[in-house]
Parts: sequence; structure tokens; C-alpha cells
Amino acid sequence: MTGLPVQRAHELATCPEERRWLIEELWAAGGVGIVGGEPKCCKSFLALDMAVSVASGTPCLRRFRVPQRGPVLLFAAEDALHVVRRRLDGIAGAAGVVLSQIDIHVITAPTVRLDVDADRRRLAETVGELRPRLLVLDPFVRLHRVDENVSAEVAPLLAYLRELQRGLGVAVVVVHHARKGAAHARAGQALRGSSEFHAWGDSNLYLRRAGDDLSLSIEHRAAPSLPSLAVGLAVDGEQVCLEVRAAATSTDAAESVSVLENVERVLADADAPVPLATLRQLCRARTKTVCDALASLRRAGRIVKLAGGYALAQR
Repeated sequence: MTGLPVQRAHELATCPEERRWLIEELWAAGGVGIVGGEPKCCKSFLALDMAVSVASGTPCLRRFRVPQRGPVLLFAAEDALHVVRRRLDGIAGAAGVVLSQIDIHVITAPTVRLDVDADRRRLAETVGELRPRLLVLDPFVRLHRVDENVSAEVAPLLAYLRELQRGLGVAVVVVHHARKGAAHARAGQALRGSSEFHAWGDSNLYLRRAGDDLSLSIEHRAAPSLPSLAVGLAVDGEQVCLEVRAAATSTDAAESVSVLENVERVLADADAPVPLATLRQLCRARTKTVCDALASLRRAGRIVKLAGGYALAQR
């Protein structure tokens, strides 16, 4: 019987800094992970922006540098092909490139099922033929018919994607939904279904909305993460793309995000409406900051104002 191969720790290969990133500070080179968020949080726009950036070598969101460009393979299961084309055209225009001159391949099959052996083989063959640097699958819920809440059913599908990544050297982005009304939970723990999703990713991006405000959180398994960023859709005629609006690094911005989560947490634990004064004390925040958080949450339909104070909206 032959033992397992081993190597002394100091002999293990190191990764040069320039090869660590597919998209600097945003996505690890050859990494797998989730772009997550509730419905209508621009998850698909972010995934398409990543596709255009990797294929063209231009900065993602006009901010995050791409060290080395390469082909991209994309499957958009929920959007009509003409919608995908229009969105990619707009993002390419914002990046200053022409869509016909960058190497993005779109899977046009009506379905791709990761729980079907034949589809897994066809996807692996396609990746093997095209050798993309990035594979985008949007969204996960349309790629299977298993129970997303059961780890034993989800894990084999994610393991298959990990095998693609390791065997063919392709980074994998999976767009996945978060649970509705889970804004008070940590971003990764708010993902719908099994905890396997959060644990699986080398890089994970989370989009969250509070009223009209949209924020992007970044997590990496093996690198420091940036503070949350304020993002939003930029519209210029037919050109629509996601853009970074500000970094949530100031004291006020950080406090605002924290208070939004704290307010929802307090209301979720309460048995009766909570007055403003009580919320301010429990959240340990300024009255204006709490009022701004309450206004954002009311616009988003997450809370209601009652005679005795504030409460979570019934869902």
C-alpha cells in the first residue's frame, strides 16, 4: 500500500502577488464563490461587469484592476438573450470597449442542470474547449432541482464546480439569492439554503439594499477584505451599469450600516413596538442616525411605524 504524497512546508510553492487576483481586491485568481443578495439588488449587473472586465482587461466597476484578461463563459438562466446582449453592450460602453472585440461566450441552451450527469459533462467539455478564465452561472436556483436547504444535496453540486475550477483552471462565479428579510444577519449567513454556499467560496460578494441605498460587501478566504462600498446603477441613455459611488470608510457611513442592522435586530427580538428613544439607547447611536436608518427601512418596507413605536413589517 502506497502512502499519501507529502512535501515539507517550506518547499510548498508560493504565489506571486501579480497572480493572486482575477480582479484585484475583488475576486481571487481561479477562485470560486458567490455573488449574493436579495432580489432586485443588481447581482446580475455585478456578475456581467466582472465578465466584461475579465474579457477586456478593464477595471471592474471602473475601479478594480484586472491583471490579465482572458475569455469568459456565461450562462444567464433567467434573462432573455437580447436582454443579456443589451446589458453587456451598456457595460462594455461604460468600460470604453466594444462588445464585439472582447471574448465573452454565452451559453444559449435553454437549461443547464448541475444535478444531471449529461449536463455536467457538456459543461465540462465546453469549459475544456474554450478554456475561459471565468465562468459565470446566474442564478444557482435555475441550475438544479435539489433542495437547497439540504447540505447533502447541495454539496455535490458545489463540489463539481470546485472540480471544474481545479481541473481546468477556471474561476467560477455563482449568482445566488439571499433570504428575504435577512438584512439583520451577517451577509454570508443571509444566503438562501444550506450553509455550504458561504463555506464554499474563496471570494464572496454580497449586495444589500436599505431603501434607495445599495452596498457591496467583499469577503475572501485568504486575503483581507475591503470595507463595504456604496454602489448604484448609472444610467446614460441605453447604457446602464453598476458603479461605485463611495467607500463606506468614514465614521458616519460605518455607523449608518451598523445602525441599520442593529435596529432590525432590536425589532426582531421585541414583543411589542419599540419607541424611538428606546431604539436610540439600545443601538447606542445618535438620534439623527437612528432616524435616518428608520426612514431607509420604512422606504424598503422592512418596518412599520405604529402608535407605540416601530416594528418589523409582517411578511
